[in-house]
Amino acid sequence: MLKLTLCVLLVLGATAINVQSSIWTSRDQKALAEIHTSGWGKFILNYAELHMQTGGILSELNSEIEKLVGELEEELAGVHHEFNRRTDVHNREVARLEQEIQDKERELFNAHDFYDNVLIPQRDRFAAQLEQLQENIAHNRQTLEQATVQRANDHETFEAQVAEHNDAISAIDECLQLLSTIATPSLAQIKQVQKNLSKIQNSLKKHNQFQIFVKVLLEITVESNFADQGALRDIIVAFNNLRVELVDSLNQITADEAEAVADFNAQVIQLNQEHAEFQRAVVVKNAEIEANATKIEQTLDLIDELDADLATLNGQLQAENDDYAFATDVYNATVAEYNKEINAANQALELLNQPRFQDYVKSQLRGA
Repeated sequence: MLKLTLCVLLVLGATAINVQSSIWTSRDQKALAEIHTSGWGKFILNYAELHMQTGGILSELNSEIEKLVGELEEELAGVHHEFNRRTDVHNREVARLEQEIQDKERELFNAHDFYDNVLIPQRDRFAAQLEQLQENIAHNRQTLEQATVQRANDHETFEAQVAEHNDAISAIDECLQLLSTIATPSLAQIKQVQKNLSKIQNSLKKHNQFQIFVKVLLEITVESNFADQGALRDIIVAFNNLRVELVDSLNQITADEAEAVADFNAQVIQLNQEHAEFQRAVVVKNAEIEANATKIEQTLDLIDELDADLATLNGQLQAENDDYAFATDVYNATVAEYNKEINAANQALELLNQPRFQDYVKSQLRGA
């Protein structure tokens, strides 16, 4: 149709209607001027003039022209249809992109929220827990070291006390042995007993509970000449009583030492068990910290990916809107042009059916 139109227009270019002819009213001249701004309108008038000049019937001409106008309107309807289809596609595409953008924005918000409110506090909490575990381990080892040093000191004290008690008991036994073998002790023997008492006193000077016994014995041996058998028996009884006290004391400190050793061993076992538990907890905590760091890295990668996806979707939405805006501009311009052509064609069709147009054609034929 377009090729035919162009060919006809070329043929009719030399037969243009004289708009200034006296046969036309001013209103007709104005209408003709408007019609000539339209390619279709101008074509119809020229075609009509040629048709009538060659003896064509006006009804046939009307039918052909109406057919041409119908084709224009059909083409315009096609333009409307295509644009409506494009609008439907645009609306679906915009709805899809906006939904995807909304979904991405929600995913991005959730990723930021998970990073800010879960992973970072978790990382800080794990770090604080690991620091506390390390402090617990240090305190545990310090406690063990202090307990070990204290146990060594206590054991050294115990051994010193055992030696003191044994020295005192040995001196008492020597005195008892000496007193049991004499009936009338000599001055040398009395001096030996006093010397042993001094030795006992020195051995037990750290033990106040025994000092009274030692002091009484010293006084007795100083005042007594051991000639009185009754006094001698009293001295022997006093020595035996002191020996019993010393043996009981030695047994007690030995029992206390055994209990202290048992308590120390139990404390060592407990501290070592706690240390092992702390060490296991450190391994677990380090694994949690590593997992947290991995999750942080993955979440940051996800945030970057979502940012990129969101930028792409926004770009696609902008491109679609721009493309649709361009298509709308083209559509509006095309519709305007079609409406202009159809309107001009209808005006031309109306004009050529007026008697004045037929008179004009007849005048042109007579002039020819």
